Amino acid sequence: MPIKPLTEDLRNKIAAGEVVERPASVVKELVENSLDAGGKQITIVVEQAGEKLIQVSDDGFGIPPKEMTLAVQRYTTSKITKAEDLFDIQTLGFRGEGLASIAAVAELELASCVNGEGHSLKISDGLSGDLEPAASVQGTQITVRNLFYNTPARKKFLKKPRTEFRKIVDMVRRFSLMYPENGFKLISDNRPILDLKPESLEDRISAVTDPLYKENILPVSMAKGDYLVTGFVGNLTLVRKKPGEQYLFLNRRFIQNRMMNSAVYNAFKSLMNRGEFPFFVINLSLPFDQVDVNVHPMKTEVRFKDEWRLYHVVRSAAEKALEPILSTIPDFSAQEPGFSFFDNPSAAEHENQSNLKFGDPADMPKLDRAKSYASNLASGEDTEEPFDFESMWQVHKKYIVSQIQSGLVIIDQHVAHERVLFEEALAAFDGDALAAQTLLFPDVQEFSPDDFSVLLEILPYLEKMGFRMKEFGETAVMMEAIPSEMAWGAERAVLREMIDNYQEYQKKYASFQEALAASFACHAAVKAGDQLTHEEMSALVNRLFGTKHPYYCPHGRPVIIQLSLDELDQRFERS
Repeated sequence: MPIKPLTEDLRNKIAAGEVVERPASVVKELVENSLDAGGKQITIVVEQAGEKLIQVSDDGFGIPPKEMTLAVQRYTTSKITKAEDLFDIQTLGFRGEGLASIAAVAELELASCVNGEGHSLKISDGLSGDLEPAASVQGTQITVRNLFYNTPARKKFLKKPRTEFRKIVDMVRRFSLMYPENGFKLISDNRPILDLKPESLEDRISAVTDPLYKENILPVSMAKGDYLVTGFVGNLTLVRKKPGEQYLFLNRRFIQNRMMNSAVYNAFKSLMNRGEFPFFVINLSLPFDQVDVNVHPMKTEVRFKDEWRLYHVVRSAAEKALEPILSTIPDFSAQEPGFSFFDNPSAAEHENQSNLKFGDPADMPKLDRAKSYASNLASGEDTEEPFDFESMWQVHKKYIVSQIQSGLVIIDQHVAHERVLFEEALAAFDGDALAAQTLLFPDVQEFSPDDFSVLLEILPYLEKMGFRMKEFGETAVMMEAIPSEMAWGAERAVLREMIDNYQEYQKKYASFQEALAASFACHAAVKAGDQLTHEEMSALVNRLFGTKHPYYCPHGRPVIIQLSLDELDQRFERS
């Protein structure tokens, strides 16, 4: 095939692929332009998750009519004029690709007003129409319709509307956290989603997440030379099982940088388990000539002149913010001889919970070990022995111990109950709902918009597990009943973990119902440190042996271990 130049239309569509990946990318480019134009109130309107319509309006400086045709051409910008400017970029946009890329894959209309005179311009298939008079409203309004109408292959790769909409909400949330002094409004299919007034960063965090967050964030502030690190980190209450609430801003630009994220994670190192993620909003202020933002058209990747220096400053800033938490952690190594970690019920529960991770590759050895225990029990003659319900004890409010003819059987009460609830929840998905207990006082729970949309998706499964709730406002529910076996007050944590697990594991496992059931079972099960009566122990063991897989919990941990008389004799050096 001979070498020949690509047509301009094809070049534009190829270039657009780097800038416009999905509807949220369009929102990003347009909101950046609004902020660069000095907009203080920005309104984003979308229909059908942005596929049908995306409209961004601002009250900024506007575009003079003689520059409107230039504005939608590729590599035209007011932000830079010479090569040296690339190392002193003080605006969000600068490449001159945004509007041209959008116009290449959608129908675009640009309307702007300067000095009371308004004009509009329509672009279709990358071609501009004639400049026409428009309403004299301050600022600029850009309307994008039928995204990817002329690139059906790209349109096919869009996710479900709910998923794409969550990406848009997250994009708007990023900008609102970068610019808390600005007002932002998001409307979806004629329904108001966000209506944010100018406020402090602390109040903005509460407005775009959950009122609970404001009570659980710690201020970050550290200056080292020409570096300044400010913002907030969440305490342990806001630690979650999925990433997504880590906001890192560089000179008021959202960036993705594993090393800077790692700096914050390492500050939490002694407080979190592997696979957990803290909440943070961190603002980095650096001299513009010490960072290169011209790495990728999306402008979220950057290079630092002295990355390791910045890493240590960020880590130190986060550690300083966490000092109130670190100072309250007891030092068990300083305890008197003979002190047992498991003598402390709350500590025992913490240790118990720290190993409960769904689908973590590190847990595979535990699963193999659990299967080994199951195999050992199944192959021995003692598996036919009746469990001695009379000779049963609870040890350290954590284990159930009973003798059998050939030795001892030890059951972990938490994972035993977890296995029972897990299988009962899975059965309920295809049958009758689990029993529920009505709350004396219904509890209203607020969610972020994207978490709320996930909650609506999994609501049928929650109802099968015994949750009873109804919508209460735009992004809140009123909890009226919870599963009968779940302790009161745990519903908030349970719901949030199930939301996290649904998003994290629905693509990794054949059945996301298992992830939901496992989260529910983990939180609803009795804990290490819970006192059980003899009747409660008997009932738990009976239910355990009625399950399909009584020997290991949903996370792969062993439920039952057996100590034979031979093992005991060897430990006591009996011949």
